Parts: sequence; structure tokens; C-alpha cells
Amino acid sequence: MTAAVPEALLLDGVLDAEQAVATVRSILADQQADGAIPWFHGGHLDPWDHTEAAMALDTAGEHAAAEAAYRWLVDHQNPDGSWYAGYSYGHGGPDGEVTNAAKETNFCAYIAVGAWHHHLATGDDTFLEWIWPTVRRALDFTVGLRLPGGPIAWRQDEDGTAPDEALLTGSSSILHALRCGLAIADHLEEPQPDWELAAGRLRHAIAHHPERFLDKDRYSMDWYYPVLGTALRGDAAEQRLARDWDRFVVPELGVRCVSDRPWVTGGESAELALALWAVGQSDRAVEILRWIQHLRHTDGSYWTGYVFEDDAIWPEERTTWTAGALLLAVAALGGDHATVAVFGGEGLPAGLVVNDCC
Repeated sequence: MTAAVPEALLLDGVLDAEQAVATVRSILADQQADGAIPWFHGGHLDPWDHTEAAMALDTAGEHAAAEAAYRWLVDHQNPDGSWYAGYSYGHGGPDGEVTNAAKETNFCAYIAVGAWHHHLATGDDTFLEWIWPTVRRALDFTVGLRLPGGPIAWRQDEDGTAPDEALLTGSSSILHALRCGLAIADHLEEPQPDWELAAGRLRHAIAHHPERFLDKDRYSMDWYYPVLGTALRGDAAEQRLARDWDRFVVPELGVRCVSDRPWVTGGESAELALALWAVGQSDRAVEILRWIQHLRHTDGSYWTGYVFEDDAIWPEERTTWTAGALLLAVAALGGDHATVAVFGGEGLPAGLVVNDCC
């Protein structure tokens, strides 16, 4: 990469110019020759975190590297529009070998968020036209696993069956993906009424029917993802974030992954910062990003988490998606156009407005 990064990635107490360059380089260093971005060198890849890292590269102007990551997704999409949940890199076997043959719906849908973000970052209509068939198949696969009442089954198993279960975090991410997919469809003049209906039903379920999702209340992601995924804004979002603040936020350290464990994680902390920014709480967002600088490695990468009762880094891995989440949060705070548009959500199609449905 070049020795400079956009001003949007500079944030006092979080990233100066040299630090921002190092963090971007840490992601590039783990990107493989085929465009894959695994969790870390020798780690596995999942399509959601791979996409998040690609989006972070776009915030830094590394558009060719980001496009290579999207090319990996195009090349590895299954005929039914899905991707597998895990692929191996650097474990002695062939790179890209499937390690988890389940198909997680939020993993599959997230390409729509990344593709729209890349288009906004580059203005490249040719890219959007090229990736559109892949996005369309991915969202069709995802919408095909709808459950009664609006949620979407969280996975399809290797035998082709899907549990009658939905995750609030995953469904919130899927809603975000559907809205970005609808933005792409609008731009290309390719109406997708089925996605509009699915988005409307899903948004209603997330906002008003938590009982339709598995109980994962211990996890901080279930707390803030309805905000991050754009289902909640305004008073509803602020009330939700205030409700469990003390249960998940550890002052000076970051955000717990699970409420009853003494473990703060960089990815959840950065994502919460992004959600806080989205509802106008930028000061709090910056504060959290400053807190998690204790997870920063000298090479610019970030440790996944810290067990504060034991004063121990755990697990001993520095993940591309942790660095990616931090870069995206900083970019939003810095006014990066693509990141603001995608995570602010104001300009994204909302889908159909629906009430309770069968």
C-alpha cells in the first residue's frame, strides 16, 4: 500500500497516520494470493468476516485488494447462491478447502453490504454489474430460508435441512444486507419485490418480536446488532443501548463478548462504537475505540480479546476482522462517504412496511 491513508482514518487517541497505515497493512499481509482474507495467517476464512475486512480495505483506498476479495467470493459461490461457513488457509491442506459445510445465512447475505460499500467507495458501475448476479443469488438463497413471522433460519445444514430457528444478531445483519441489496437493485433498475417484503417482515420481527428468535441475551451482539443492522433508530435504539450498557461495557477496557464472562473483545467493542455513531453518540464511540487500544499489537493488528480477571490476552490471535471493525468505525466517525451511507442507513431502501404477519 501507499504510505498515506485517507484523513477519515485518523482519529486522535485511536489512529494517527503511521498507525492507520500499519493497521491496513496488517490486513493486507494476511490476504492470500487468491484474494481470500482469513482470520489470521494460518487461520480459517468465513465469508462474513472476509467481507468486513474487504470493506475496511476500501476505507483505506485499497480498492484493488478489496476487489480481489470480492472476486474470491464470486469464484467460491455455490450453485444455490450460498457459501460454506468455513474454509481452511495455511493448515497444510489445499487452500480454500471447506472445513465447515453448513451454510449460515448471514454469512451468505453479507456480500450485498460489501458490494454496495465498494461501489460507493469507487463509483465503479462495471464492478456492480459484474457482481450483481452473485449478490442476487446470495440474497435469493437467504430469503428462501424465511420462517413464519419474518425471521430467517440461521443456517442450512450439510444435508440441506434448516432448523426452525433464527438468531437476532444474524437476522439483524441480514436485514442490513437486504437493504443494501435493494439499493443495488434500485441502482441497476432490477426490482426485487420479494426482498422488499422479506426486509419489511424481518425489520418488524426484530423491532417488535424478540420471542421469535433464539435466546442469546448473554451475548453483547444480540444487544447492539438491532441498532447496527439498522432495524432500530431514534428513541428505540437509544433506549436499547442504555438498557444493557452496564451489563456489557467495562470502563477503560471495552465491551464484553458475553455478559457473565470477564472477557472484552475488540470486534464487539468496535461494532458497538459503530452502532453508537449511527445514533448520534459519537463521543461515546470514540471513547470505546480509545479504550481498546490496549489490544493493539506493535505491527498494527489487534488481539481478539482480553480476559481482565487473569490479565491475559485470549485467544492468542490477531484477527483481520478485529482490525477491520475498528477501521470501519473510525471511517464512519471520520465521515468516509461509503461507510457513512452504508452504516448510517438513512439512504438505504427500507423494504415494505408491514405489521404482524403469518
